Amino acid sequence: MKPFRSITLAFAVLAAGASLASAEATSWKFDPAHSEAGFTIRHFFSNVQGRFNTMNGTLVFDDKDWSKSTVEAVIDANSIFTNNERRDAHLRTSDFFDTANNPTITFRSTKVTKGEGNALKIEGNLTMRGVTRPVVLDASYLGQGAVGQMGTKAGFTATTRLNRQDYGIKWNKALDSGGMMLDDVVTITLNIEANQVAPASAQAQPAGAGK
Repeated sequence: MKPFRSITLAFAVLAAGASLASAEATSWKFDPAHSEAGFTIRHFFSNVQGRFNTMNGTLVFDDKDWSKSTVEAVIDANSIFTNNERRDAHLRTSDFFDTANNPTITFRSTKVTKGEGNALKIEGNLTMRGVTRPVVLDASYLGQGAVGQMGTKAGFTATTRLNRQDYGIKWNKALDSGGMMLDDVVTITLNIEANQVAPASAQAQPAGAGK
């Protein structure tokens, strides 16, 4: 397993029955413990999956005007995990992600467009292995809501497909029967749960204020 050809961006919220009810743009941070950047690629004659265990990011969204929304995500390329230590070590080399020189994979949105229902199209720039290219994520807003002492959470799901060759990830091997060991297309999936960030004024408010 090695390439990266599809990228799926997914934000998953645990709150049930949440509605589109915010009055203005709000800020959110990924919850690393409940967020995941995964990928799928064809290896020989089957699909193999992997993920990156460390990812952080921020969201600003206004569910009344999604065009004002932004997304930024940073993935630790060294945190790649495919359940095979030898393969993971190879994926960190210059044959693939070259993590010694390119330790992070980043995504920054440039445009968010609202579709039917809770569907979103997120356009942006993905930087991987030192190469930046535009990508489009097909996303869904899953809602938001208060979750007891855990505060307010929100969630999204999104997917996209990339050609790893576009990012200089070219390593492959020819099969005796014809064809190649690895496909060039990779599907990336990010499942992200986000925590709402309290406004600066609220964060700075002394304990007991207003009581």
